[in-house]
Amino acid sequence: MKKFLMLFLVTFLLFVARDGAYAFTQSSAKAPAMNSQGAASGLSGKVVEAINSGGYTYVNISKAGKTIWVAVPQVNVKVGQDISVSPGMTMNNFKSKTLNRTFKSIVFSGGVIGSGGGNSTKQTEHHNQAKPSAKIVAVKVDKATGPDAYTVAELYEKKGSLDKKNIVVRGKVVKVSPNIMGKNWMHIQDGSGNSSNGTNDIIVTSNDLLSVGDVVTAKGTLYKDKDFGQGYKYAVIVEEASVKK
Repeated sequence: MKKFLMLFLVTFLLFVARDGAYAFTQSSAKAPAMNSQGAASGLSGKVVEAINSGGYTYVNISKAGKTIWVAVPQVNVKVGQDISVSPGMTMNNFKSKTLNRTFKSIVFSGGVIGSGGGNSTKQTEHHNQAKPSAKIVAVKVDKATGPDAYTVAELYEKKGSLDKKNIVVRGKVVKVSPNIMGKNWMHIQDGSGNSSNGTNDIIVTSNDLLSVGDVVTAKGTLYKDKDFGQGYKYAVIVEEASVKK
């Protein structure tokens, strides 16, 4: 539960930093109240209003005669659609800068997890790396040069010694999930590794955004056995990366 709450606190702070009108400093005026109501279970219902703004979707969900506002990373939803969203943190009297609107109560959620009777509309990067979600493609990319350069397979082989170390990896972008938890998630492959156990595919998170098919060089920090909670679990992941063609 502590990991779960920490994940959503981080997501919430990223959201506030981008869209919230309140500054959390000792000298600031009284901030809106935040609580963990709704953090233990997801929310579901029918969409009665949806607004895209600032990279987020504000969704008004109705169920059993009651409505609740939820903010998720931007996703396409339609009025009348039945959806479910992952659990989140509730904040009272939150003012959105991009909408110039104050919400009496709003839940900050990690994203939509289902719609229409359980048909998945996941926008998040939910994924256990033992079962890779990126498609298998024919790739052959030369290894980057330099003392910190590794192939994708080598990052898995040497994850113990490389944990929390700076690395460089070169490969082809095969999947992109933008704007998840305040950053872009890219799957990179170089032709090394084994697709049966996922060692052919490395996930890189970055503020940079490249396209599927781009051959890129990523410089970032490797973390092994990274567990964000709620299904975000990775044997190896490269974070805080600079990704360039």
